[in-house]
Amino acid sequence: MKNGLKNKIYPLIFFAVVLGMWEIISAAGIFAAYILPSPIAILVSLFTDFKNMGGHILITLYETFAGFFIAVFLSVIIALIMDSAITVKKTLYPVLIISQTIPIIVLAPLFIIWFGYGYIPKIIIVILICFFPVTVSFLQGLSTADRELVDLMRSMGAGRYSVYRFVKIPSAMPAFFSGLKIAATYSIMGATIGEWVGGKSGLGVYMIRAKHSFATDKVFAAILVITVLSIIFLKIIELAEKKYMPWLRIAGDVYIEEKQEI
Repeated sequence: MKNGLKNKIYPLIFFAVVLGMWEIISAAGIFAAYILPSPIAILVSLFTDFKNMGGHILITLYETFAGFFIAVFLSVIIALIMDSAITVKKTLYPVLIISQTIPIIVLAPLFIIWFGYGYIPKIIIVILICFFPVTVSFLQGLSTADRELVDLMRSMGAGRYSVYRFVKIPSAMPAFFSGLKIAATYSIMGATIGEWVGGKSGLGVYMIRAKHSFATDKVFAAILVITVLSIIFLKIIELAEKKYMPWLRIAGDVYIEEKQEI
């Protein structure tokens, strides 16, 4: 417990020092306020303009959650199919790798042209960003399942469904949640990128409007909101991980107790 507390204090001290130096530099007038606003000015802007920002936040969250859950659903289905059919894996896996070489910022304008300025282009961008890490992580977890357990299940007459339910999927859960964490941290950013390229509302649109008005404090306030939302989303995934994989928490507690005894 004490070690965990220390691990949290160190980054807090670091950020406090950075923010303090930032505030001192801003107060000294080294940079103009529209170039580098002070942390206090950013917080004031956040609280005073939060009412106007609220609607944009809800729209970005809608695009994020819609794209994220669609991506997770597709990832699970595709990963299971690829793991059960080696031909499908050999066909699709290279396509997945190649797809990651195409910058999303290049595809975003095309989605705007094809699907308009509504929610669909942003949701598609979130799907593309979240699909790869979840699919690859889950597929890797399925493929590294204990072969001896799989052979034992089959020798006892278990079918493919039972093998996946009792062996492969449980063993793939740690890798699956690792992919979810990566996707969660990028999902809100993906929605924001789509709003930058073209949109009527959302945090990305809010930031563009603030930038055009040289209201840099509002831009930083939006960045702060995106960061906080991403962290909250990540923590939700971690809570789900602890709930659906309680054996990891038990193993961690046992490891800590053994370490303390030593």
